[in-house]
Formats: sequence, C-alpha cells, structure tokens
Amino acid sequence: MLYQLIQQIAAKISKQHIIFINFEDERLELQSHELDLIIQAYLELYPLQDDLSQCYFFFDEIQNVSGWEKFIRRLYDTISKNIFLTGSNAKMLSSEIATALRGRSLSYTVYPLSFKEILRFWQITPDLDSTKGRATLYHALENYLHEGGFPELPLLPNQDLKRRTLQEYYQVMLFRDLVERYQITNMTALKFFLKRLYASATKQVSINRLYNELKSAGFRIGKNSVYDFLEQAEAVFMIGTLKKYAYKISTQELSEKKVYAIDNGLANAISFKFSADLGKALEQVVFLGIKTSSF
Repeated sequence: MLYQLIQQIAAKISKQHIIFINFEDERLELQSHELDLIIQAYLELYPLQDDLSQCYFFFDEIQNVSGWEKFIRRLYDTISKNIFLTGSNAKMLSSEIATALRGRSLSYTVYPLSFKEILRFWQITPDLDSTKGRATLYHALENYLHEGGFPELPLLPNQDLKRRTLQEYYQVMLFRDLVERYQITNMTALKFFLKRLYASATKQVSINRLYNELKSAGFRIGKNSVYDFLEQAEAVFMIGTLKKYAYKISTQELSEKKVYAIDNGLANAISFKFSADLGKALEQVVFLGIKTSSF
C-alpha cells in the first residue's frame, strides 16, 4: 500500500520530492541522533531544493530505529507535514504511535483483502446475469471463504504452498507479535488458548470456562493471565471480538464476547476439520466487512 501511494503521488509531482527509506535494510544502522543525515543527504543530492515543505517522506519499518519519535516530531513541526510511516505489530501498535507523536498522526490499519478486492486480484468481473458468471462468482467465494484474504495467497501456485504460507504467518504472529512483544513465558498455555479461540470463532467465549479448561489440562496459570491473552491477541490482530448489544454499558462490558479469527485462511490453516463450515466462514467475512467498512 505504501508503494501504491508513492506511485499515485509520483504521477502528480516530481520524483525528486519523494524520499523513501526502508529501515529493514541491514546497511542502515542509524541511531536516533543520526536520522538528520537523511535531510543532509537529500540536500546534497538536490542543493537547489529550498522548499522541503513540498517533499513527501516515506519511512518503512521505522520502529527499527530506537528513539525515532523525536526526529519525526521535529520533521513534522519544522520541515514537512507529508510524512508516512509503517511499523509492525511487534514493536509499534497504533495506540503507541498516537502517544509517541502526541496528536500529530492519523493511523490506518491494513486488514486482509475483502471479497471485492480479492476478485480484482483474480481479475473477475462480477456477473450475476449469466449461468457462467454466477458459477465463477460462487467458485471464487468458496475459495475466499476457505483461503481468506491475505494478498500473497492468490499469487501462489498450489494449495500446499498456500497452507504452509498461512501457517508461517501464524507462527510469526505468535512468536514475534505476541511472545516477544509481551514477554510471554507460558508458551504451552498460550498455544492451547489460541487454538481454543480459533475453534470457538463466531461463538461467545467464556474466559472463566477457558481458565478452568487450562487448569484441568494441568497448566499453571492465573485467571488474569487468561484475560491478558485475550486482550493481547486482539491487540496484535490475531482475533477480533464483538461485544453483546445492549443499552446498558455495564451489560456490554460484562457480558461474554463473540470471538472472530482475523482471517478465514489463517484459522483453517491451523485447524483440523473433516468438513468446511461455510456458515461460520461467511459470518466471519460479514464481521470483518462491517469492521473495515469494505462492503
């Protein structure tokens, strides 16, 4: 999405006004006090450029530089308002961006593709007026309900590679986004908890019941830790939750929540099922469609 945005802007302005830095590049081992070298290097390349306010700055994975916040705040206050940042869940959640930048930011969350978007990947134009068109659309929908909406999936050649890729996504989210971020040491309890959550997708989940299941299975864990697992899994977008509809705030907050997997493909890749539950998959698509306003 960042590259697409750069392409759109480059079609309207001179490319020399666009500065893109990928901080995943191992050759860039900058410390926070060295970030100003970016501005100095740019001015050396374009010495006649005297109005940096017209420049667009794109910083990918900026969380790799410790203390980046002060540089970005100064850049915003004194040089340009056109700054775009990306960061991973492991080190930078949207709530923390808002805190770090002190009201100078607008955060956007990138969710898996909607069905409408996935049709564009498959170059399918919806056609409900012909038998062939309906059959093509239904086949695409069935694939989407099973494989989910991660953008890489439609480009992979076979089902085995798609399943392995989704399992790899899950492992990265588990170990990097959850375990490393929150310093979780009770790995076996966390894995059991997450599998139970995914198995309970689209259903109301009782934390007390899950806690009792963990205790019965021999895990040494406190009930507060189970509540933490739920909040942390939602914070890093492994799951989504839905509160009970009620006029009373207390009823909304205290009632059991429904749990949804963030992506059908992710849930299917780590589950063992004899048959596909298309009704559950469709409910999850509706949940995500409403949440992301992609309908």
